[in-house]
Amino acid sequence: MMTSLCFISVFLFVFPSFASPTLLFQGFNWESCNKAGGWYNFLQNSVSDIANAGVTHVWLPPPSQSVDVAPQGYLPGRLYDIDASKYGSQAELKSLIDAFHQKGVKCVADIVINHRTAERKDNRGIYSIFEGGTSDDRLDWGPSFICKDDTDYSDGTGNPDTGLNYPPAPDIDHLNPRVQKELSDWMNWLKTEIGFCCWGEVGRSFLGAEDSHRGALKDWVQAAGGVVKAFDFTTKGVLNAAVQGELFRLKDSIGKPPGMIGLLPQNAVTFIDNHDTGSTQNKWPFPSDKVMQGYAYILTHPGVPSIFYDHFFDFGLKDEITKLVVIRNRNGINTSSSVNILASDSDLYMASIDDKIIMKIGPKMDLGNLVPSNYQLATSGNNYAVWEKK
Repeated sequence: MMTSLCFISVFLFVFPSFASPTLLFQGFNWESCNKAGGWYNFLQNSVSDIANAGVTHVWLPPPSQSVDVAPQGYLPGRLYDIDASKYGSQAELKSLIDAFHQKGVKCVADIVINHRTAERKDNRGIYSIFEGGTSDDRLDWGPSFICKDDTDYSDGTGNPDTGLNYPPAPDIDHLNPRVQKELSDWMNWLKTEIGFCCWGEVGRSFLGAEDSHRGALKDWVQAAGGVVKAFDFTTKGVLNAAVQGELFRLKDSIGKPPGMIGLLPQNAVTFIDNHDTGSTQNKWPFPSDKVMQGYAYILTHPGVPSIFYDHFFDFGLKDEITKLVVIRNRNGINTSSSVNILASDSDLYMASIDDKIIMKIGPKMDLGNLVPSNYQLATSGNNYAVWEKK
């Protein structure tokens, strides 16, 4: 079944490979930068709830100074200047990370290194002089560090762009050895000085039908040596449509899950919404009355599931989501778990995972003989249920 994924843009968020079992939590939304008293301080109050839900990694927002028109952090300039972040100070960030560490939770930094905003104009009158945020010359660059085909900013001496053009800010020349070294040094500083375990980066966009879309994700991960993970936007897209009376979409032509988890589950991060698709941006939101069906799917299937702050706290789904996580962990469901799809009709999807649990989503209540007598109900809610072996 070919599903058209119709959305304007898709961004990847990639991490170094995690050891299983792993559960990611996005610890911010699009409005977090506007929180009175600072987001880092505010999130301190939720550390225990997040850790008690079985979360192993928390994804935190971009930590560096960003231009005023982008307080969320996605137009960074002085990368070492953490104190200028709208989320809070460097000391407050380190305190938050330490609080998570005390609960055994690691923190992932959302970094932006494809592009960068300049501090001031050069002698051409173009913003292309960069400041790193330190007293020395680390990350202090000029127009020659911009990709030569980014003609709005470059002086023409850099290398061609190795990625996609990003018009709002200069695209950085990642073939430049000094760029490679100084960005690597900064990323390592985020680990050694600030306390992050690893990083994520917004990347390329893919559009197209279901099979070609997930194939592009797979190819991208493999081209990176298979050592990174990527957000499974294909699963997100298919699941968005499936829960609206098209659950048959959750089985591909060879009987596997239709997203990236059907091809490379060990490299796929599954999610229901994030700060772009949901929150106040609301670019591609999951049907709000069916969010728990989405979590019943991703928290029982292979891949690394990601829980969104808004759903967990603002939607009041903390207890229901936590129950699903407990079942996942109790049965050892992980990135390489096997899926046997038992039903994929318009109003019912059922699957057995690792022959340990059976899950269903959809309004159909007559399940026939699909749940064997040696299974018992573990949790259920509005149009979803999970059974475990007795």
